[in-house]
Parts: sequence; C-alpha cells; structure tokens
Amino acid sequence: MRDKGAMDKTKGKAKEAAGKATGNDRMAAEGRTDQAKGDVKKTMGGAKEKAKGMKDSLKKRGGS
Repeated sequence: MRDKGAMDKTKGKAKEAAGKATGNDRMAAEGRTDQAKGDVKKTMGGAKEKAKGMKDSLKKRGGS
C-alpha cells in the first residue's frame, strides 16, 4: 500500500505542476487531490504493517 501511496503522490505532483504551467486550475486541483490520496494510502500502509508486526510478536510470546 505504501508504494501505491508514493506513486499517487508523485503523479499528483506532476499533475499539479502541469496544471499550474498551463493555467489549468482543474488539473492542478486534481494533482493536489492525488497527493492527498497518496498520503492517506501511505499512512494506512504503515498502520497495517505496524499491526501485523504486533500480531506476529504476540504469536511468538504464546498469546493469540
């Protein structure tokens, strides 16, 4: 999920820059939206990994 987040963020930056360069406000706004989506996906991916790590460490300790 983190990789997809980084990809969305990069795509968003490019789209925003292109929108600004051409004066296309809609494209620039879409770029900012894509960047925000990327941030959310990156955060969710990190939380998922952390939860999996906690689950695995509990299994090793004998808990479930």
